[in-house]
Amino acid sequence: MSGGAWLIIVFLVLLLIASLAGFVSVFLVGRFPVISMHGWIAMGLGTVLSLALGFGLMWLSFYSSRHGYDDRADPGRKRPESH
Repeated sequence: MSGGAWLIIVFLVLLLIASLAGFVSVFLVGRFPVISMHGWIAMGLGTVLSLALGFGLMWLSFYSSRHGYDDRADPGRKRPESH
């Protein structure tokens, strides 16, 4: 692997360690905000709808690419010269 790849791996491992340390420190302090049932429902619906939107848009991009919707309308036409 190149030096840049190792740098990225080290950065990601350090980021993981920092996030885990923050997660553990929140649980050790023990001061959690109280979330009502409506809050949990809203958070669950937001998560599910966000994931559904993301999956749907990714599926749509692959579908359009595989069925030729991303092709040029006139393949024989040359692109204009960019200056």
